[in-house]
Amino acid sequence: MYRVAILTVSDKASRGEREDSSATAIREMVNSQGWEVVAYRVVADEVEAIQQALIDLASVADLVLTTGGTGLASRDVTPEATLAVIEKEVPGLAEGMRLLTASRSPRSLLSRARAGIRGQALIVNLPGSMRGARECLGAILPVLEHGLDILTGRAKECGEH
Repeated sequence: MYRVAILTVSDKASRGEREDSSATAIREMVNSQGWEVVAYRVVADEVEAIQQALIDLASVADLVLTTGGTGLASRDVTPEATLAVIEKEVPGLAEGMRLLTASRSPRSLLSRARAGIRGQALIVNLPGSMRGARECLGAILPVLEHGLDILTGRAKECGEH
């Protein structure tokens, strides 16, 4: 079982002005995999707050899923905060999310989501909408367990799966 942290990045949700439906959808999908959500946090769209939350959450989880802040608005800074704290980028995850969801929603091509490794944790940016988060996470779920097996040392070689 993997430990998962969810980080919602939203000015409105951080002020209690918006329901965090995307985190609820993510939690349901994670639980359906048999994984455990060990931490949940909501922060405003501020680079420093996002960076600190990512650092904290990566120390207690195998997988950190962010939701929100990946668009084109001036306050959307989740990708920049993510890039500042990861040690290795995993571009195929973000590319795959955009590619696999574009036929249903061409707007997904506007996402600036990133994915990468910090220590022994994988960090993946998801969209802030419930539908977008659900579709993007669904697009990469088939490979996440294998990636986490390799990252956490549960599988020593890719040929084991």
